[in-house]
Amino acid sequence: MSTAQNPLSVEVTLPREDIVLLTVEGHLDIDTATGLQHHLANQFQHGRRHFLLELSAVPFMDSSGMNIIIRAYQQTRELDGSVHIISPTSAVRRILDLTGVSITVPVSNSVDDALALVDKQQDGPA
Repeated sequence: MSTAQNPLSVEVTLPREDIVLLTVEGHLDIDTATGLQHHLANQFQHGRRHFLLELSAVPFMDSSGMNIIIRAYQQTRELDGSVHIISPTSAVRRILDLTGVSITVPVSNSVDDALALVDKQQDGPA
């Protein structure tokens, strides 16, 4: 499907200085994934280390979207940061589970749950 039929919308907010919340809406596929990639790259350039990807309005994601999430995860690991997926739709959750991405990248039900995981990571081992 073309980008015109399924545009991707990404809203960027900053819950904290080093944490960015990207609320994604639309199909995350080969036609639209570069839009998300550009937003992520921009936030990396601004020094963000923790990325929260809210996917409750993403009805479909293909391997292009997954690859962007995995690359962001790998990049944040080098910065002692993190990527968190929030509220994926059932179709997206199924893809994350089938590919094993949900084992590596934490999946949360809410922004608050993801922020709590970031706090726990920053506090380090007990």
